[in-house]
Amino acid sequence: MVHVLGSVREPGIVEVRPGDRVMDAIAEAGGALETADLGGVNLARALVDGEQLYVPAVGEVVPGGPAGAAGPGGAAPGGAAGSGGAGPPSAAGGLVDLNAADAATLETLPGVGPALAARIIAWREQNGPFRAVDELLAVSGIGEKTLAGFRDQVTV
Repeated sequence: MVHVLGSVREPGIVEVRPGDRVMDAIAEAGGALETADLGGVNLARALVDGEQLYVPAVGEVVPGGPAGAAGPGGAAPGGAAGSGGAGPPSAAGGLVDLNAADAATLETLPGVGPALAARIIAWREQNGPFRAVDELLAVSGIGEKTLAGFRDQVTV
């Protein structure tokens, strides 16, 4: 399920299938309005279960991203909240340290957008530091397939 907001005909929660793209979620939400700015939306980006997708209107400035980051989260306002510069985001060897990375760094991982980055940070704040990379499976929206896409790029 994905929460679609902004310049779509029927904003709300839509059901998507594994492998669906942003364009599929917009279609499930009744399609984009004539006022939608799809130029800044990556219509081909794969969706992540539980994400929030924001479709901006022409001329609308979306905080935290280019117009229509249509990422998992125009609605992860404060997606970087709580990241607070907890230290260097990456460890030696260029791996992303899950216990120190801020939202922007987490978003560089394949399949991780603003909403998922915010959930990773929230999990870390509620449960303490990750003890193993596989603990990411406890974060809503991360399954085996998503984790497999970036497992070799992260460390604890």
